[in-house]
Order: sequence, then structure tokens, then C-alpha cells
Amino acid sequence: MKTGQKLSIKEDKSYYMTMTVVNWVDVFTRKNHRDVIINALNYCQKEKGLVVFAYVIMSNHIHMIANTKEGFLLKDAIRDFKQFTSKKILFQIQNEPESRREWMLRLFSEEANESAKHTTYKFWQAGNHAIELFSEHFVWEKLNYIHNNPVTAGLVKQAHEWVYSSASNYQDMESVLAVHILPQRMITF
Repeated sequence: MKTGQKLSIKEDKSYYMTMTVVNWVDVFTRKNHRDVIINALNYCQKEKGLVVFAYVIMSNHIHMIANTKEGFLLKDAIRDFKQFTSKKILFQIQNEPESRREWMLRLFSEEANESAKHTTYKFWQAGNHAIELFSEHFVWEKLNYIHNNPVTAGLVKQAHEWVYSSASNYQDMESVLAVHILPQRMITF
């Protein structure tokens, strides 16, 4: 891929993607903001055809393996997800207790000033760094990376202990978001 070339999301493929808050601001250290993400993912699964196979919410980014059901486009589901979550989280930052309010809003405002698409605040970095799943090995590599992200960051000792991850789903444990479990021998490419 050439530098600067946009990666388009094909409608019939699954992708590993990363969505990052501008300036890597640690927004998701707050439960209320993580819950917005979970609720939005749940909504997108029910109403936008989003199929989530794996995810993790870290302090300033989200990793996910996903595609969409027939009749839906992944790019549309992710666009709507990002638009909704940015508005909802910005509303929370402005209206709920937040010790870092002024600092975060200043950073989001500065990012908006650099963007032709945003007027007041820009919450998410542009793009999703989507990588098409091209082999079974790559899928399991990314799934393990997603689930071990909180362990590597020193947040938990075992992946399934991180509440905001699909690792518990893969251990057949209680989870905050239902996902489609990938079987060990699963994908035809």
C-alpha cells in the first residue's frame, strides 16, 4: 500500500481495526465512557448489522475484529459508531464530573481546528487502521493480541479478568458484550 493511500473497507470481508482517541487521550479510564462504547457496540450489533468477533477497550483506543451481516456495510456501521460515541462521550465530559474536563476539551478543540470536517471538537483520529483478515494464522494472532493487550499493559494478570474485552467470552464466562466466537478451524479465505 502506498503511503497516504486510504484503505477501503470491503463489504464482504472481516477486518482487524483500531480506533484511537485523538492525541491518545486516556478517556476510557472512566467507566461511564467505556459503558458508552459497550452500549454503542451492542446497538450497532442489533441495528447496524455489526458482527463483533473480538474487542478490547483500552485507555485511549479500541481494537476489534468485525464484519457486518449481509445488507449492511462495515464502513457505515463504524462511521455511525464513531459519530454517536464521540457526541455522547463529549456530552459526558462536559456535563458529568470530570477532573480533566478543561484539558481534554482544549485538546479536542485544537484537533477540530486542524480538521475540515469538525467544527467544535474532534474525538476520534481519522481512519480505523483496518487490516483485512487474510489467513487463519493472522486472525488468531490478532485475536490473541487483542485479548492480551490489558495483560501487556499491566492492568490484569490474565486476559479474561479485563471486563472490557471479549477474552471472557472465549473462556465461556460472563461478559459485558456478546460476541460471535470464532471456532478453532473457522474461516475460509
